[in-house]
Order: sequence, then structure tokens, then C-alpha cells
Amino acid sequence: MDKLKIVEKFGSNYALIELTGVINSYTCGELKQKVLSLVLDTNVVLDLSKVEAIDSSGIGIIMAAFNDAEDSGLKLYMMNPSIPVKQAVEDTGFSDTFYFIRSVTEVV
Repeated sequence: MDKLKIVEKFGSNYALIELTGVINSYTCGELKQKVLSLVLDTNVVLDLSKVEAIDSSGIGIIMAAFNDAEDSGLKLYMMNPSIPVKQAVEDTGFSDTFYFIRSVTEVV
């Protein structure tokens, strides 16, 4: 069965969520709860460098969180997306929509 490990860390103006494993309809419940609550209060950085696979439900959660952050005057960043994540984002046509960063020092 697929697994997703979620680690939260906090900086001065952001919450960092490190994700490891697979983001799909079976694993995304906890991620959805965490990210959708955080984007209402602070900038959120999703470290996607260790994500092995992501499906449409995972992309949907990220898109919803992105929109909620924008509505709150905050930002959701995708940091160092893995090749499967890059491919999934490109396949949706939203690659120009998201904020991509390489380091938390880029959070504004």
C-alpha cells in the first residue's frame, strides 16, 4: 500500500511541509487537512523533492490550497518538485500558475 510521510516545520513567515512517498486518493487525507488549514494563516512551502508519484487528487489538493492562499493574501510554493510532480503539473497545464522555488529563502 502507498504511504505518504508528512513533516511540518515552521519559519518566520512560512510553514514548510516536507512530503515523502506517494500523493494519491488513498494518502492525501492528512495532507489536505494540514495544508488547507495552514494556507489561511501563513505562506506554505511544499517540499516535493521526495514525492515518488502524484495523481489528480493530489494535484487537486495543491490547486485548492493555492487558491485558498491567494484568497487570503498569502502564497503556496512548490519547492524542488520531483520529476513525477513536474510531469503531473505540466500535464494539467498549470505549470505557469504555481510558484516554484528552490529554497525557503525565496519565500516573500
